[in-house]
Amino acid sequence: MTEGLEADVEETDAIAERRDELAARVRTHAGEIARELAVLQGGDYGQETFTTDAGSWTLKYEAGDVQYLRFDPQSGADIYVVSSKHPPEPEPLERAMADYSAFVEAYNEYVRSFDGLLTDVADEFPAVESTAELVAERDRIVDRVRDVCDAMASQLHRYDGTYGTYATTISGTRWELKWEEDRASYLRVGGSDGVYLLSQYGPPAAPEVRRLADDVSAFVADFNDHVAALEADLEGVSFADV
Repeated sequence: MTEGLEADVEETDAIAERRDELAARVRTHAGEIARELAVLQGGDYGQETFTTDAGSWTLKYEAGDVQYLRFDPQSGADIYVVSSKHPPEPEPLERAMADYSAFVEAYNEYVRSFDGLLTDVADEFPAVESTAELVAERDRIVDRVRDVCDAMASQLHRYDGTYGTYATTISGTRWELKWEEDRASYLRVGGSDGVYLLSQYGPPAAPEVRRLADDVSAFVADFNDHVAALEADLEGVSFADV
């Protein structure tokens, strides 16, 4: 009854050690492929599949390191040669490693397929047109708008307090001037989602300036009519005179 208990138990330490050593070497080697793929494909993460006669190999990488290397044989279960979990069993690892050199050659052929790809790509391009003149003209117009709005702000400050807003409708669109003391904080055209002809963040795009600049005089004229209607001792402002 005790004969089985007296039999020697085969140890697996040597097999496991060899398995772990081989898996570590594969991870290091496949890591080189992962880094090369990341450089080639221009991203920190991705995956690529390579086909061999015995099956296919899928390498997934992230931040230049292997996430997993999976061998899908033509028959049988998938084998994760490298993974974030545990190494494969010795027998599946042996089966996969029999095709590993073919995987590396498939990768090398993939890289070689790009040889000469960029040889005939032009690296000389047309001159880029400068926007300096357009921007200078845009800024000149916006500065003129700033001058007249500051003049309006000064009058509003005298009459209506330290800060506030003056709004009216020009050509069917709401124009709103906000002032603080003697300076315009913003001039907004078109409501809360409109265009800021003046703001603390910078000038609007040149096409918007072109679209709205012609109505500035009408805005100022409307303001002057507002002042006259109040019969207050405020000085009228002319866009042309500022």
